[in-house]
Amino acid sequence: MKERRKRNMSRTGLLFLFCLLMLCGCTHITEFMENTEVSGREVESLAAEKEEDTVLLGGMPVGIYMETDGVLVLDTEKMTGMDGKEYIPAQGVVSSGDYITEVNHQKIEGKKQLMDLVEHLDGEKVLLTVRRENTILEKKLTPVQISKGNYRLGIWVRDNVQGLGTITFLTKNNRFAALGHGIHDVDTSTLLTIKRGTLYRTSIQKVQKGSKGNPGTMEGIIVYNRFHQLGVIEKNTDEGIYGELNSDRSWIGEEVPIQVAKKEEIKTGEARIRCYIDGEVKEYTICITQIDKESDQVNKGMVIQVTDTELLEKTGGIIQGMSGSPIIQNGKLIGAVTHVFVQDSTKGYGIFIENMLKEEES
Repeated sequence: MKERRKRNMSRTGLLFLFCLLMLCGCTHITEFMENTEVSGREVESLAAEKEEDTVLLGGMPVGIYMETDGVLVLDTEKMTGMDGKEYIPAQGVVSSGDYITEVNHQKIEGKKQLMDLVEHLDGEKVLLTVRRENTILEKKLTPVQISKGNYRLGIWVRDNVQGLGTITFLTKNNRFAALGHGIHDVDTSTLLTIKRGTLYRTSIQKVQKGSKGNPGTMEGIIVYNRFHQLGVIEKNTDEGIYGELNSDRSWIGEEVPIQVAKKEEIKTGEARIRCYIDGEVKEYTICITQIDKESDQVNKGMVIQVTDTELLEKTGGIIQGMSGSPIIQNGKLIGAVTHVFVQDSTKGYGIFIENMLKEEES
């Protein structure tokens, strides 16, 4: 049993901005003002409605660690047995994107446990319990003896992912939303089904500027210990990652409340993104060039282009690690950055904040 070596990410037309390690200007809420007289009950109702539509603005970088729910199958491989013959024992038995959850009815928690069980095989058929999408299957295969007392199943696997991303918003209930898109496995391109995950503090060390055909990236350090934990990740979805923060929120800095906008309020034209560059969270100017309210891809509702000369000078536009950077227009949170166009790193996609809120509340 082996873990696949990291492959270079394919150069498609656009790229998720979650930065694998295996891999902005604060706005204030305008107070409700009316020239006409209203009753106390109406004022209370309006105030409550406004509070429900208000979140805390993100833009802070975070480290992300997630463990898969089961051991993810990446691929199968050919091997040479002790007898000199070639075998592909797992071909047609498991498929890329499957999750192995049990071996001979013994539940496994991760790759190490799976490898330990394989090391104690004796050549008899092995029964694997596999989750394929929403179906549970039982699959038998015969391990191959490659040396005395050494058997292999011929399957490449993975059980975790780590990286950098950006917080989009936080709620009054200490919940968070980040990235604006799901985390997919780099080898299988499937949305990862997770068992658990943790949000960590990160220290951004370097920003690599992007260019045509070569999007830039953030490089940071994550220390995986409890002193640097910020919260737990509960969901990995097409609309982003979601979970609950720890009680200590000092790492956030200034907490900036902001109202959220409906799709119908978003217009083409000037907007701003809020992201972390050069040691500070700051706003930068962009232009919303296209809006597709009926897009069949939930995290590609807007096309945006960076116009801020300072940001273009520092990053070349949108870079990996900016996933989740809030998009602000007319003093309201309207969405988050999700993708960069590989051939033009000044441009990318954004998700509507409505879609992220709906997922966070579900």
